Amino acid sequence: MRYVKWTALALLVLFIASFLHYTLPQHDVVRIVGTNTQRMDLGENTWFFSAPDTGNAVTADGNRDVKFVEAIYPNGKPMVYRNEDTGWGWPPYLKVNSFDIQAQATDLTSTAAAPKWVLVTHYGWRSQLFTIFPNAVRLKQVEGPDVTVIPWFNIFFFLLVAGIVFMGVKMWMQFRERTIDPALDDMGEAWDGVEARAVAARKGARTNVGRFRAWLRGLGQ
Repeated sequence: MRYVKWTALALLVLFIASFLHYTLPQHDVVRIVGTNTQRMDLGENTWFFSAPDTGNAVTADGNRDVKFVEAIYPNGKPMVYRNEDTGWGWPPYLKVNSFDIQAQATDLTSTAAAPKWVLVTHYGWRSQLFTIFPNAVRLKQVEGPDVTVIPWFNIFFFLLVAGIVFMGVKMWMQFRERTIDPALDDMGEAWDGVEARAVAARKGARTNVGRFRAWLRGLGQ
């Protein structure tokens, strides 16, 4: 059972970590090399795209247009971002300016000879196997590829979560100290009293049985 418990706990931690890694904002410094719009035939990867009711054109069979931003990392590795509105859905970025971001990305397009470095704030993952793309939510031109990016939102988020967990643990400890532990002590004392009475009853029974046997032996003499 110990292995089952630790396996379940590890899976829970892995799920929470994956959820946060997908949802929380991430930052890339890239060079934008192109933008385009493609008709996507979505299947099992639909979960990793925005809902079709956020302004995207949708056909009867569920296909829709998706805007993309093509980029290159400073080390030459390619990256492709989708550019979709999130609307009021999840994650709660409230993004409704995908057309503006597409125009901004087109304006920031550059070549290797005259690069423009862009800080892309996004969420999600890139997987060639499942054809999923991170969603770009903000673009900002920066001076160079070595710019320092401090993830303030993530820092405050984890500090907030740590504070909530700390307060929850403190409240639970106080509740246990004030309510549960006294109740357990009372139950223990009550059980000890029951056991004491049971022991006394057994002793009394043995004494009475012994007296009865002695009386029987006296009658036989």
